[in-house]
Amino acid sequence: MIDILEYNTEREHLIIPEYGRHMQKMIAHAKTRETKEERNQLVKAIISVMGNMQPHLRDVPDFQHKLWDQLFIMADFDIDVDSPYPQPSREELYARPETLEYPQNFPKYRFYGNNIKTMIDVANTWEEGEMKEALVYTIANHMKKCFLNWNKDTVEDYIIFNHLFELSDGKINLKESEEDLSDSTSLMRSKKKYTNTNTTTKKTHYKKSNSNTNQSRSRKRY
Repeated sequence: MIDILEYNTEREHLIIPEYGRHMQKMIAHAKTRETKEERNQLVKAIISVMGNMQPHLRDVPDFQHKLWDQLFIMADFDIDVDSPYPQPSREELYARPETLEYPQNFPKYRFYGNNIKTMIDVANTWEEGEMKEALVYTIANHMKKCFLNWNKDTVEDYIIFNHLFELSDGKINLKESEEDLSDSTSLMRSKKKYTNTNTTTKKTHYKKSNSNTNQSRSRKRY
């Protein structure tokens, strides 16, 4: 009886563990059939069983295509059957993905983030007018806020104007502007004050309601 026992370390490696060992044995058995007709019949039955094991994916587009691809993968791409879909190759499965390009940014102005550069590029495409002027000052105020988040000390407006001039490749120039940006205290105003006020208000209201409830309970009934 001990010789009949099988240990996982001695068994064949599971290619897709989600389907279990019995499914892989069924595919291995289908590979041993001599005639193609018999293999096709067994493979269709295996595909239907695989579909029943994942009913939550039935509404996914190309669900059958995915099942057939998984069957070929579990068969180690070595089974001769008629598939309604192109058979995947080992090279496609193990091909390395293309390297994603890292977003470029000015190294010394990283505290502004990548979105600032995108906003500046969009502003450069707008025609001159009040809308563009409003957008430019909005960007400048946001840059000032980002700068203050990075450096808690106060920052002068001319520094933001110089950075904006450099990031826009000289297309946006506010160095001679007479309009000031928003004050640092208003930009760094914390929202916790409002949340604390609401919290204390709720607590006070809760205490009042509890005291009223306790008073009503303590009243004598005649």
